[in-house]
Parts: sequence; C-alpha cells; structure tokens
Amino acid sequence: MTRRFGHGLVLGKFYPPHAGHHHLVTTAAARCERLTVLVCAATVESIPLGDRVAWMRDVHPDVRVVGAMDDHPVDTGDPAVWDAHMAVFRRAVPEPVDAVFTSEDYGEELGRRFGARAVCVDPERRTQPVSGTAVRRDPAGTWHFLAPAVRAGLARRVVVLGAESSGTTTMARALAGHYRRRGGPWAATAWVPEYGRTFSAERLAALKAVRPDARWTDVTFASDDFLLIAHRQQCDEDAAARSGGPVLFCDTDAFATTMWHERYLGGSHPEVARIAGRGRQHLWLLTDHEDVPFEDDGLRDGEHLRPWMSGRFQDELERTGRPYVKLSGSHEQRLTAAVAAVDALLARGWNLADPLPERRSSGRRPLEHP
Repeated sequence: MTRRFGHGLVLGKFYPPHAGHHHLVTTAAARCERLTVLVCAATVESIPLGDRVAWMRDVHPDVRVVGAMDDHPVDTGDPAVWDAHMAVFRRAVPEPVDAVFTSEDYGEELGRRFGARAVCVDPERRTQPVSGTAVRRDPAGTWHFLAPAVRAGLARRVVVLGAESSGTTTMARALAGHYRRRGGPWAATAWVPEYGRTFSAERLAALKAVRPDARWTDVTFASDDFLLIAHRQQCDEDAAARSGGPVLFCDTDAFATTMWHERYLGGSHPEVARIAGRGRQHLWLLTDHEDVPFEDDGLRDGEHLRPWMSGRFQDELERTGRPYVKLSGSHEQRLTAAVAAVDALLARGWNLADPLPERRSSGRRPLEHP
C-alpha cells in the first residue's frame, strides 16, 4: 500500500511551471493529507514570483502554495549554502514536514534537513519529458506542456485598433486565420472580438424596446460604461489567452477604450487608464482610415471624426511608448505588413533570463525541478 503522509512539501522555481512540475505536485498531493508547494524565485529571473504562485494555485486549487525570494547561490555541495537556503525554506514553511517530494538527486539531503522522508518522483522525466530550461528556450515549441494560466501569462498579445470602420475586426480575424494555418501550437491561435460593439448593440436594442424608432444617435453613454467595457474586454482577452496559442489577436483593448471614452465623453477615465496600464499586450497595429470606405452598420456615426481618431490613436501610442505599426493600403498590403510585424515580435522571443547559475564545485543539479 502507498504510504500516506501527513504534511508533504514540494519546492522549486517553477520558472515557468510546466507539466513535469504538475505531475510532481499531483503525485505528492495523492500521498499526503495536506501538501505545501513552495515557489522560490530570484531577482535575476524574468517572471515575477507573484505570477508563478498564482499559476500554481490556478492548477492546484486544493494545495497550499506559498512563495519566497531566494537569491542565495546554487551549490548543493556546500553546507553553508544549504544553511542559507534552509533558512529561506523554514521561514516560508515553518510547520513540521513529514515528506519532501522531488525529482532531483538533492532530495535525500533536503529530506534529511527537514527531518522528513525523501520521496523521488520520475527522476528520468519519462512521464513528462520537459524541463524548465526547454520551456524558457522555446515557449512556443513546448506550448503543449503548459497549463492554461501559464499560456495566458506567456502568450504574445497583439492589438488591432483604429477609427470607426477602419478594418480592425477584419484584420484581427485575418491574422488569426493566417497563424492557425501554420499548424502545431499555432493551430489554436485565437482572436478576441471588441466587446464595446456587443455592449453598444445591446444598449441600442434596449432603447428600441422602449422607442422602436430610436437610432444610434439617440444612445447615450455614462463614463462608467467604458469602465465596464474595458474590464470585460480584458477578461475576454485573458480567457482567450488561456486556451489559445503562443500569439493572441485582440480587436481593441483597454487602451483603445480610453480613446473611445475621450471620443464620446471627452477627457479620460482614470480607472480605465489603470486597467490599460496593467495589460499584457506586446504590439499594437493601427489601421489607417484611409483607403477603407466608411460603412454605417447602424452603430456608427463618426465618419467625419475618423481623421481625428486616427491621429489621436497614433499620438497616444507614441506618447505612452507602446510599440506599434501603422497599416495602410489595401487589405492585402495591410495583412502583409501586419504579419511581418508579428513575425518580428515572435522572432525576438520571450527573453526569459537564466536562473542563478549552479556552482561547478558541487557537480550536482540545481535546487529546482528543471
């Protein structure tokens, strides 16, 4: 019979978490009355500790996950280094530990120092042939080893924005189709519709239910309507990123919503601006209104404002330092330019910094599940 432990411990960098980590945690949780997962991060690393803790909690909601900063050097052959690490571990997990679960050859020493049983899980990585090094080197190539929360955190997010009837929806949809055709992890490429249009259609429909002759120009907006739109747009984007591929296309975002607030009500909404500032977007594609005929679909009335809107978008993109490419010409020309810009973004990679190096004197693996 498999031995049942009281309090188990799994620790690692989870930089970033992948299927191998989750197999280790799931195995440990099945053998313990309760399990603590300790996420240790160093300041040289690119992914914040808070993100990694949140990602592990998302995958393992029934497990206690805690985090700690640990900038001590990595050398499993140096007792003084072990003492320094154990001080960090003990502060984060002060309760007695009955078993520590690892896939590393430092597991026996870790267990001894905790006064716990050391349990080794899949040291050859046969169940989940992946490592943290491999994921950091090529997130797209290891995408199938990543949980939804991690995918949402790592997906390259590209926003298509522009004035009314300038082709943002057409472009976002076309880009998603282009990358889906590449297959592999790209087959899941998604695009996020503009929630503001759904909101506007519902607002007009509600007005028509009372006044059948009502038109779009009769619809009014309150400032907080744009806060709701920005929040919902961000939620829709995050949901799509969880199930999508390494790149996600968004038909506008919270930043664009700040400009629509200005267009309809004048000025800015501080909270909408804060939502825009917390976004995870990486590239903006600005659709020029030139060469795109204005189409009144019942939810538009700003043909005369298109030059002003295009200018405001460009001014604010430049003022805030957001990387952007302006798309002009025919649809084919715009799509070619957009694909080139997205490919350049992807070619730059994720630039995830290496963790603290292991000291060669020990000749052993670092204190993490790779």
